[in-house]
Amino acid sequence: MTATGTGTGPDPAAGTGIRLTAPAPGWSIAADVVVVGSGVAGLTAALRCAAAGRRTVVVTKARLDAGSTRWAQGGIAAALGDGDTPEQHLADTLVAGAGLCDENAVRTLVTEGPDAVHRLIGTGARFDTAPGSDEIALTREGGHHRRRIAHAGGDATGAEISRALVEAVRAAGLRTIENALVLDLLTDAEGRTAGVTLHVMGEGQHDGVGAVHAPAVVLATGGMGQVFSATTNPAVSTGDGVALALRAGAEVSDLEFVQFHPTVLYLGPEAEGQQPLISEAVRGEGAHLVDAAGTRFMVGQHELAELAPRDIVAKAIRRQAHEQGVEHMYLDGRHFGAQMWETRFPTILAACRSHGIDPVTEPIPVAPAAHYASGGVRTDLRGRTTVPGLYACGEVACTGVHGANRLASNSLLEGLVFAERIAADIAGTPAPGGASAAPADGARPAPEPAPSAPRTALPLLAPETRTAVQRIMTTGAGVLRSAESLARAAAELDRLHREATVAAATGSGAGPTERKAPEPGVEAWEATNLLCVARVLVAAAQRRAETRGCHWREDHPDRDDVSWRRHFRITLDADRALTLHTTETAEFPPTATP
Repeated sequence: MTATGTGTGPDPAAGTGIRLTAPAPGWSIAADVVVVGSGVAGLTAALRCAAAGRRTVVVTKARLDAGSTRWAQGGIAAALGDGDTPEQHLADTLVAGAGLCDENAVRTLVTEGPDAVHRLIGTGARFDTAPGSDEIALTREGGHHRRRIAHAGGDATGAEISRALVEAVRAAGLRTIENALVLDLLTDAEGRTAGVTLHVMGEGQHDGVGAVHAPAVVLATGGMGQVFSATTNPAVSTGDGVALALRAGAEVSDLEFVQFHPTVLYLGPEAEGQQPLISEAVRGEGAHLVDAAGTRFMVGQHELAELAPRDIVAKAIRRQAHEQGVEHMYLDGRHFGAQMWETRFPTILAACRSHGIDPVTEPIPVAPAAHYASGGVRTDLRGRTTVPGLYACGEVACTGVHGANRLASNSLLEGLVFAERIAADIAGTPAPGGASAAPADGARPAPEPAPSAPRTALPLLAPETRTAVQRIMTTGAGVLRSAESLARAAAELDRLHREATVAAATGSGAGPTERKAPEPGVEAWEATNLLCVARVLVAAAQRRAETRGCHWREDHPDRDDVSWRRHFRITLDADRALTLHTTETAEFPPTATP
């Protein structure tokens, strides 16, 4: 893949003609809507679509409650408190986004957010309340000038939201397919969405590769944190939705803006995979960032000190550690006392203690780790992508809300608000007769692919390549980036891609020095998706020759609004090359989806 081109770009509706190497579907079901993902975005969209009378199927990679939402600690941001307003929330979001937020998208988020939170409460979510009151208890996090973060279970907000939504989905009797990896988008002869192919892992009503036929597909697959060695994301966050959308011909944007959470429990230089998060709410309640000598290094660096936006805090930690020749800093909350730790942050307390650290009596070693993708599949304000019938919401989407850096606790709110908007758009579209003619839970033989269905099988990576991709990205495209590190990462990723192509070409006849092409399987599909999103991220990071938000170029340390206050629109070509187009301004063009 290479990054080329400027201007308006091709019409992506016809797709790329590329699909993952996989067996033909052996079973299928029919519905009006298929929602891929079971976090706050996916389950909210599914519940609203079902309430509107649309036959809805939920597909999720693990269990219904195993996505990224359950790991959210801090809370959900909305202007719920006395004296707070959507305008103030908007102002804080725009500042954090470093000049690249879509103001219309942000305004939609902050004005519709409070009512959306109350509807979530109506669904069954129980938030912490102030002592002796029925009012929702609110806290602060980085970048917020007001207390506007609603939380649950002290530091288990995501788990409570997930519980409430999963119970609602089950009570509503929605058809769900768990332990299923989505593979590719199905399209009809006109290039419109016609469903997805998927692989069900393990025993169940369905097994192996199948298809869900539906004229509307909602991607809510979460993030891609597993593209780096250390991340707060669960193991399932392998960029599957972004990779699927690229193969389907959709545009992606802002993938270079990966937020590294500044305070992740430091477990040593060799730590890999999902790492324990130390919520920003700990700093919101008054914990201090200090070095080994106990000196607070954020004071004087920003008006909000430890509560500065995440990119500023992450950079400060990295800079301070580099200057002192160490790998981490510390978060000191000893002054909280045991009772506050046990009642306000029980999850974090247990995680630290399980690793031999007691926050009650000692500072917590912390370092930045990959946390959140501010970019993703480009959508409009109704969640529509550039492929007709394909929607996206939550972390997989790029709505324009986050710009170059997500404001703390806006993620759950974005998933909630835009999922409701997607459902409203789908409900406003006449339900096609064909999709509803068969029961949503009725299996039938898979039909022949539509004439425009993908035909070119993408060479798969060996499962062990996942680790290689992660180490390349951590070294070359992590918190600190430069032209040199990114060029090295691009070359190494290209090498992995070429090796996979050779292995696929030689197949079972590979010679003694050639690697045999891997068999289709979950680990090979995930590794292939990770390589795809890694190459897009690196291409965008190479092109953006400035420092902005959570994209930090050591060789271009300044923000350059004249040249780079704009977005990249990236598509995948039929020859697997990347085409990168630059917008003329910070505004996104319409998705042009009918």
